[in-house]
Amino acid sequence: MRIDRESIVMWMIGLILIGSGGCKRLYTPPAIKAPNNYLVVEGVINTGSDSSLIRLTRTVPLSSLNGSTPETGATINIISDANLSYPVFEKGNGYYISKPVNGNGQTKYALKITTKNGESYQSDFVSPINSPAIDSVYYKVKSDGVDIYLDTHDPTNSAKYYRWDYTDTYLFHTAFHSIGKFAKAPKDTVVFRPLAEQNFQCWHSDTSSSILLGSTAKLSQTVISQAPIVSIPSTSIKISNRYSINVNQYGLTTDAYNYYYLLQQNTQNIGTIFDPQPSQVPGNIHSLSNPAEVVIGYITAGKPTKYRIFIDTHNLPAWLSDNPYSGCLLDTDYYHPGRGQNSIADYIYTGIDIPVNPVAPPLSAIIGWSGSSPYCVDCTLNGTNIKPDYWTDF
Repeated sequence: MRIDRESIVMWMIGLILIGSGGCKRLYTPPAIKAPNNYLVVEGVINTGSDSSLIRLTRTVPLSSLNGSTPETGATINIISDANLSYPVFEKGNGYYISKPVNGNGQTKYALKITTKNGESYQSDFVSPINSPAIDSVYYKVKSDGVDIYLDTHDPTNSAKYYRWDYTDTYLFHTAFHSIGKFAKAPKDTVVFRPLAEQNFQCWHSDTSSSILLGSTAKLSQTVISQAPIVSIPSTSIKISNRYSINVNQYGLTTDAYNYYYLLQQNTQNIGTIFDPQPSQVPGNIHSLSNPAEVVIGYITAGKPTKYRIFIDTHNLPAWLSDNPYSGCLLDTDYYHPGRGQNSIADYIYTGIDIPVNPVAPPLSAIIGWSGSSPYCVDCTLNGTNIKPDYWTDF
């Protein structure tokens, strides 16, 4: 039997592929499998009339499916070069909050941390940088959403570096308005829901995750115009009803600005061959227990300024949002005392459904309740039903 050259070549290639497949070995780069547990410190020492909020977390390996781990149980104090100390109290989930410091422009401040494991850390002493007032926060409507901008200037021509963050809040409604609720006492039953326990209308808040910076150092005037804050797509549920954003503005020293700028380049502007390569970000927080330990973070001090606006859907085009409740369905559960299966007990008493509206024929008692899954009824699963103090209705 004659075998042509092409068949021999294909046969050899097949052997090579089979052999190479059997020798494959998963390679995990050292940077991915190497454990790391670096302390991350975030926050600003507020020298005005508001509290200081500090967040402590620990980094996790790149191979981990989890995000950062909250650092709980720490003892934190704000200290000054005038030998004053202000305790920072644990709030939960890695957050710590202090009473107002009400400092002056001449005193320098630092943050001192002792973890529950007895490790000590301290930031450099920093001079407060007070932020000028924000001139305006406003939005512009485009074809596919809303862009939010900020204008600011410093009449004293002293502030040249800025950082911004924000908290935004939006009003939303679930698929169904429940007027009933399950009650266990004195026995399992369904009762009418008190108005104070309504779970149809809620508010959800998010905090910014991007590093937002601005500088007038290379400008002839200390004026910033149309600084981009956030873009909201037209399909977002955030702008499907009523939306509010509260922008905080912080003045920065040159060193603080350089830190955040480098951090911004390392975390947000990477992904292509033209982007800056990751580099070490030197902070101003150090380990007193182990000077060689890497600590991530930069503590600043000063009086921030803030500005809040609202956006209402009736001032926007008739966009259709991606409704998370579009697949919700309403079923009917019935009482069947003495007549077999009681679907009220099977679905509502067990928590599978939340009762929505009573089912009662004319001139008859309630024989059942319509109901749906908790996700489709209970807005408190994704927000709070307590109206924020700053919220105004349109």
